[in-house]
Amino acid sequence: MSSEKPKDSAEASSSRSATTVADHNHNHQQPPPPQPATLSRYESQKRRDWNTFGQYLRNQRPPVSLSQCNCNHVLEFLRYLDQFGKTKVHLHGCVFFGQPDPPAPCTCPLRQAWGSLDALIGRLRAAYEENGGSPETNPFGNGAIRVYLREVKECQSKARGIPYKKKKKKKNMIKPNHELKPPKQNMEKVNWKARCWEGKCPKFHFYFNIWNSLLIYIKLYHKLESSLK
Repeated sequence: MSSEKPKDSAEASSSRSATTVADHNHNHQQPPPPQPATLSRYESQKRRDWNTFGQYLRNQRPPVSLSQCNCNHVLEFLRYLDQFGKTKVHLHGCVFFGQPDPPAPCTCPLRQAWGSLDALIGRLRAAYEENGGSPETNPFGNGAIRVYLREVKECQSKARGIPYKKKKKKKNMIKPNHELKPPKQNMEKVNWKARCWEGKCPKFHFYFNIWNSLLIYIKLYHKLESSLK
């Protein structure tokens, strides 16, 4: 009996050590969980805007589903966001109406800036189609939304005294180069003439020597003729 107990304890310890080694190997062989891809700043903002709009629709009484959403819900959502705006828009009765830098504070309301609303509509329009919406029925691309944004733009431009102008694309103007080199053919002609006048042209030198030889022969002929007479 005494000899069987050590044997059992040895088997138990060996089984525990084998289990520990197996668990250790399993932990080492298990690949790490894949890390989620980091979203860009635009994609993160688009996701937040889409979640905010979806929460706005669910808070309606009664709640509005995405399939029931139309341009009127989008317009109401844009007006709802004005309460969180940080842009001072002066009213017509304000003494600072049309002044870009008012010297003192006033009681005019804060609104969402036109540029922020325009960018928001662009992100929501893309998110709507990415989440299964049809481009033909996209409420964020409705003409009423464009009209509303244009009115907000004009109103804020007059109230704040800041004209919103489209940035004109600068055309690539070709600067006149006064040091343009003449064509290769003209250069050859100019160089040929210059070489001829300097006596460096082979053809000119050849014909010039012939001409000089003829002149010498003519002079000698006249001398001989005069001596014979």
